[in-house]
Parts: sequence; C-alpha cells; structure tokens
Amino acid sequence: MAEQTGALTVGAEVMGTVRHLGIYGALVDIGTGQDALLHISQLGEKEDRKFEEVLQPSAEIRAYVYRTRKDGHVALTMDKPPAVPWQTIKRGNTYTGQVIRIEDFGVFVDFGAERPGMVHVSEMADDFVKSPSDVASVGQEVQVRVIKKNGRPRQIDLSMKPAVAEAAIEVEEEEEDLPTAMAQAFQRPMRNDEAEEALESQPQNSRNSHREEQEEILQRTLRGA
Repeated sequence: MAEQTGALTVGAEVMGTVRHLGIYGALVDIGTGQDALLHISQLGEKEDRKFEEVLQPSAEIRAYVYRTRKDGHVALTMDKPPAVPWQTIKRGNTYTGQVIRIEDFGVFVDFGAERPGMVHVSEMADDFVKSPSDVASVGQEVQVRVIKKNGRPRQIDLSMKPAVAEAAIEVEEEEEDLPTAMAQAFQRPMRNDEAEEALESQPQNSRNSHREEQEEILQRTLRGA
C-alpha cells in the first residue's frame, strides 16, 4: 500500500487495502500508518448486501474520508460525499449557491451540500423585504453565509446579508469516538451520525409547526414536486 502524503480532509478520495473483516466493518490500510475503519453502515448503495459479498480481505478498494480526528484516526465511507460534506459546514462559512425554490417565508439555496439551506426573508437583505421574490428568483446565483446548522433534522440556516455580528447560535457537534484498536473497532458499531450531534433545546410549539412546514416543502423540492 502506497503511503498517503499530506493531511487527509473530509471527502478526500483514498485507495486502500482491506486488512481485516469484522462483524461491524473492515479495517483498511490507507497508507497513513494506522488502519482506517469502514463501518458496515457506510457501504453506500451496497448496504443491502452482506458485508462479505462487498469486501474481501486483501482487496483493493476506493473509499472516501468520512471523519478524521486529531489523533490520526480515520473513518471511511464508500458513498461519494457531496461537494460540501456536512462535517465541513461551519457557522460563518460562505458559499456560492443557486436559488432552487421561493416561498413566502424565504428561499431555498443549493450550495453543494447534501440538502439545500434556507434563507429566511429577514436574512435576504439589510433593508426590509416584503416578498422574497423581490430580491431573488429561481435559478439565480447568490452568495450565502451559514448562520446556524442543526444536526437533526439536517437543517442549515443561511444569510444573504453582509457579515456582521450575529445572534444566531450554532449547534455544537460532538467529535465521534472512533475506535483506537481493532478489538474496539469490532465490539460495537460506530454511533449513528445524527445521534451523536448535539440537539437544540426544544423550541416553542409554533416554531415546531413552522419548521415542520419548511421541512415538508424542502422534501417536495428534493423530490422535484
């Protein structure tokens, strides 16, 4: 296995050699000096097949970096990540995106993440905006900035305003406790990505209802309704 050079980043493509298969996944040599973990839940479109039907010991595989830790541990996935992986989205990050849907309360913008972000009408301009359609149109390219990221249910709040001091609070995400040895790696599955992300305190019922409406609209948008 050739030695990997440079720091691995989330979403990076790597080639590796399967060294060991276990109940919950495989240990893969990607040339970093310590094995990376490919969990059975990260087989992408092959998840409906038995693990041993997809991978075999000593097989060469193509995978993508799913998570990294400062201590050098790496988690892999065989599902090609979006252009902007969820783990890299942080408050204050700016992106260029395209308006894909307009609603009375704001617009949805596709900026390359696994799902579009939402710009509330109050975040579309410094001045008062009566209707989102007065500022943006479907297909328009816009500059957006992340003001809040919510791990459940994968919601991203964006702003089109110039960067200023913000009152929005980012939902902190816990760092995944990746196994440090082969035995630990196969004693238990890696925790579900969404379950390990910090949850916001419960909002008021009216806000819940509004969020559910936004989520329903977003799901229709993703289905092309």
